[in-house]
Amino acid sequence: MKYNKFLTLIVPVLVYVLEEIYFLYPQKVYVILVLIFLSFFFLTRQYSLEGGGEEKFYNLMILPTLFTFGLIVFSFYVSSKIFIHFSFVVNLVFLYFYFRTIYYYLIKKEGYITGAMENLSAYGNFLTFFFFSSFFYATQKYLGINIWKLVAFVMIISFLIMYQIVWVNKIDKRIGLFYIFLIGLIIVELAWSISFLTLNFYVLGLLLAINFYILVGLTRFYFMGRFNAKIVKMYLVYGLFSILTVLLSARWI
Repeated sequence: MKYNKFLTLIVPVLVYVLEEIYFLYPQKVYVILVLIFLSFFFLTRQYSLEGGGEEKFYNLMILPTLFTFGLIVFSFYVSSKIFIHFSFVVNLVFLYFYFRTIYYYLIKKEGYITGAMENLSAYGNFLTFFFFSSFFYATQKYLGINIWKLVAFVMIISFLIMYQIVWVNKIDKRIGLFYIFLIGLIIVELAWSISFLTLNFYVLGLLLAINFYILVGLTRFYFMGRFNAKIVKMYLVYGLFSILTVLLSARWI
């Protein structure tokens, strides 16, 4: 397809427009989500075919779909209109860089920067998990849904994110599936434990996302063969510092 490169900008802009329509007409959210999903399906399938089928389209569309859907459901409970519009712009920028990276990764391989997919996925997955975790705790607080139903939801999201991480880092899926399940169980326990803290849903979501980032980061370096005391120390120091900063600066109810 002659205009493949332009799709890296066209689709993110289309998604941004759809998000703004959702903001004006929130009752159309399901229609908007379906249209966004179809746009990702079209683009990733097109890039997969142009790349010779080297990568399956459903692997390519996990991250942008979860990132965008997570941001939208997160916005359900955000009161600041300015912040919501800003988050839509952030999503536009993220999608542009993600699809641009996919384009070079599959089609124009000579322009691909080694490690770009892995690094972009690491940060994107962190934000994705934060969006869904905050939505999880906000839903528990405002709608009073049973905690275990919501924990099951978080587990599914963590499984999908972990699967994407296994794929993008070229980890043997036969081994990776065990770690997907293991980290999912750990996250369930953490999600349940953190839910008892009397903090707002932003803070609770951030605490869970930090723990998830540490677990995923250590697992990633383990499979990359770069797991050592320095890496463990770096993640633990970063994690403890981040958690303490969040807890000390948070407003307790």
